Amino acid sequence: MAFPQPKPQPPQLPQHLLRTINCQQGAVRAVRFNVDGNYLLSCGSDKSLKLWSVGRGTLLKTYSGHGYEVLDADSSYDNSQLCSCSSDKTVILWDVATGQVTRKLRGHAGKVNCVQFNEEATVILSGSIDGTVRCWDTKSRRNEPIQVLDEARDSISSLKVSQHELLTGSVDGRVRRYDLRMGQLHVDLISSPITCVCFSQDGQCTLSSSLDSKVRLLDKSTGEMLGEYTGHKMKGYKLDCCLSSKDTHVLSCSEDGHVYCWDLVEGSLSLKLPVGKAVVQSLSFHPTETCLLTAMEGRVQVWGAQPEEPEEPQDDTLVSQSG
Repeated sequence: MAFPQPKPQPPQLPQHLLRTINCQQGAVRAVRFNVDGNYLLSCGSDKSLKLWSVGRGTLLKTYSGHGYEVLDADSSYDNSQLCSCSSDKTVILWDVATGQVTRKLRGHAGKVNCVQFNEEATVILSGSIDGTVRCWDTKSRRNEPIQVLDEARDSISSLKVSQHELLTGSVDGRVRRYDLRMGQLHVDLISSPITCVCFSQDGQCTLSSSLDSKVRLLDKSTGEMLGEYTGHKMKGYKLDCCLSSKDTHVLSCSEDGHVYCWDLVEGSLSLKLPVGKAVVQSLSFHPTETCLLTAMEGRVQVWGAQPEEPEEPQDDTLVSQSG
């Protein structure tokens, strides 16, 4: 006799507000987890980049050196360096511990919208309103980029690096995927200005959001559309989209104060998360856990799958025994 198999539990979603962090004097332009998800970076219209503890919501360091608002940031794999970009046309490489500027990279002709390290943090890639992606060597003292990608016909709004591949989204309505090892370029036409792009965790798909209020999931190798996600509002702002840590859900910011979360396969809306009464400017999903960051106006909110339990007072006897 075969016993009935228990139904698999649906994956949990980050629907409980764990804490609110009042970050900047002005608006938070972008919020990002670091590589292990223990820290977060907030990029502000107050010209600063700030590093916070996710678990406690405490400010660890402020990085000041940009002349205008900071638009994006990334942390290196070993958490020793940060890179950031700004409306001041520069990219800055920071030393995390000291807060000092290691390099200030100039070369873009307009504001720099997006920035990311490669996996070894030997190269910084930056995308600008000037329509170019510039690749900067972090080890050398050269001030010129080692490579300039200028195929886009309008502003580069978003870029993501994965191993030897670079994904870019442009206001010209195209998602471009560069195979840097093979020297190949693949282009998918979306026909609406792209606001954000990312790879799926398994590396098989690309996700893009655009100003026609749609998020699209494409097969990376063929360009075939696998899913289209709608219901949110994205008409005039450069807003983020992402995939959950296990590729089960698609998430997007919205101009109506919510984060929309869809089932990746079915395309149905799983969660409409009420963040506040303004535009949800940015979001970031934890690399391994069910935890979400959202940015609205001057604050960042941390969301989890379960309400946070109050911390238990530490039992010193257990500490002494285990020690």
